[in-house]
Amino acid sequence: MTAYDRPLPDAHGRPALHGRTPPSPKLSPTFEQGGGAPSGGSRSTPVHGIPVHGIPVHGTPVHGSLARGARSPVPGTLFALALTGGVTLGPGQGREVLFGRNRPEVHVCVGEDDPQVSRLQGTLAHHDGRWWVSANGRLPIRCAGSRLLFSGEEPLPLDTGYTPLFAAGSRGREHLLEVYVTGTESARPTPRHDDVTRPPRVWILTEQERLALVVLGRRYLLHEPRPQPLTWRQTASELGGLQPRAGWTDKRVEHLVNGVRVRLSRDGVPWLTREEVGEPVGNTLNDHLIRVLMASTTLVPMDLSLIDMA
Repeated sequence: MTAYDRPLPDAHGRPALHGRTPPSPKLSPTFEQGGGAPSGGSRSTPVHGIPVHGIPVHGTPVHGSLARGARSPVPGTLFALALTGGVTLGPGQGREVLFGRNRPEVHVCVGEDDPQVSRLQGTLAHHDGRWWVSANGRLPIRCAGSRLLFSGEEPLPLDTGYTPLFAAGSRGREHLLEVYVTGTESARPTPRHDDVTRPPRVWILTEQERLALVVLGRRYLLHEPRPQPLTWRQTASELGGLQPRAGWTDKRVEHLVNGVRVRLSRDGVPWLTREEVGEPVGNTLNDHLIRVLMASTTLVPMDLSLIDMA
C-alpha cells in the first residue's frame, strides 16, 4: 500500500495504524507486489499528496480526484481517497482498507469533524478475486444508484473503474470516499475528445401526450423536493381548465400516459410494468415514467411553457 498521508505498511502488508496493532495479520509483506508506488513516488518514503493518473500532487490539502482515473501496472489495484488523503493497495486475498472518522484507527479518514460518522464506517476488502465494500457504522453507506448498504448486510462488489461512496453526516452533510479499481491497460477507455457527442434517446410524443405528461409531471419539472405525479383526476382537471373544449377526462389521461409507458417498456426501458414493480403499484409506474422521460430529455423544464400556451 502507498499511503499519501499515512505511514507505510507494517510487516504484514497492512497500512500502519496509530495507537494499536492491526487485527490478525492476513496480509503478506507485499508492498512491492501491490502495484508499487505511483510514478514519481518512493517505495521508502511516504509521499504527501494524492495520485492522479499515477502522479502525486505535492502539498496539502490540494489534491485531485479519482474521478479522473488512476493507473497501476497491476490490474485490480485499489485506490481510495477522501478529503484528508488516500491510500493504494494491490489485490490479494484478505487485504483490507478501513475507513471512518477515527483517524488513528483507520487507513482513510472520512468525516473526522462530524460525530454523525462512525469511527469505523466501512471496510474495503479483497476476496474471491475482487474488491468488496461493507458497512460497519451506525448509518448506512450510500453507494451507486442510491443503494444503501447497512451494517450486517452482505458486502457489495466494486466494479472496475470509479465508485463514489457517501457517509451521511450531521445537518444534511455527506462525506465522500472515492474508490477506483484499476483494470488492464487494454481495458482503459481511450480519450475521444474530437468524437461527435452521442445524442440521448429521445422518444417521440404527440402534442396531446406531451401536454398531458407535462401536467402530470409538473412537480418534477419545477424541481420540487420529493415530487409525486398528479393523480389522473387532478391532471384531467388542470387540462380541462387549460383546454375546456378538448374533452379531457381522467380516463383519457390514463389512456394517453399508459400508451407512452407501454411503448417505452417495449423499447426495453425497465420498471414500467406492474409485473416489474409488483403490488401495491401506487404512483410508482408514473414516477418511473416521468423520471425516464426527463433523464432522456424527452421532457425538459422548458416544456412547462406549454401550460401557458395551451
